[in-house]
Amino acid sequence: MPHAGTLSIAHLHKQYEVKGRALPVLEDITLTIAPGEFVSIVGASGCGKSTLLRLVVGLEEDYRGEILLDGKRVAGTSLQRGIVFQEHRLFPWLTVEQNIRLALLNLPGSTAEKERSVAEHIALVGLRGFEQAYPHQLSGGMSQRVAIARALVTRPEILLLDEPFGALDAMTRAYLQQELHRIWQAEGITMILVTHDVEEAVFLGDRVVVMEPRPGRIRRVVPVDLAHPRERAGLPFAGVRDAVLREFAGQVPTAQPELAPA
Repeated sequence: MPHAGTLSIAHLHKQYEVKGRALPVLEDITLTIAPGEFVSIVGASGCGKSTLLRLVVGLEEDYRGEILLDGKRVAGTSLQRGIVFQEHRLFPWLTVEQNIRLALLNLPGSTAEKERSVAEHIALVGLRGFEQAYPHQLSGGMSQRVAIARALVTRPEILLLDEPFGALDAMTRAYLQQELHRIWQAEGITMILVTHDVEEAVFLGDRVVVMEPRPGRIRRVVPVDLAHPRERAGLPFAGVRDAVLREFAGQVPTAQPELAPA
């Protein structure tokens, strides 16, 4: 089982330059995510959710503030931080097995060890029997499971998920939410999910970070004190979901972000 990382974000500011003028995207983001925690991030389009993930994964480095993983400043991409995007980004000319194995290309270890790890992760995402299938032979949900396996096979400390189920139909989406929860429990790593779907955020997250836009700021962190498996139709679930939705409606005054213990 991989080590779960502690992510600490302190007074993070990010801006882009557009036509010679500064465009603030993120403003004073402070958040601590504990090892093995599942945190969901929700907010309207333009609030900087995806930009925040890109900064954490190391795809962008021009920012003010601190992003620390286990006390060390994030600098560039690293196998410690895996990411899954809305589009699966599989190579169409490679099989399921080959797409996943590609992530291990430059890692140490024998061929036998890598083959065993690939097989374990294919089984983890429920795709045993599809090892030799090509992406065009898979459904959208199956392709996303391959992408999750590819991100996990390197044993990252944190898995970042940027709207991974956004392009899927409702039934497939609900099924993969359950599968992602199962994988999270099996792997025990820290997961951060960006989503527009409040119900998805509450179903999966230990906490839901609600962001407001232009520039992106944390409006409130809503704890989800519900045992798993969660019953979407239950009143406790509806209470947490409605608390998050009220933040979008602006019915609750802005609160300071709640911080998890370091």
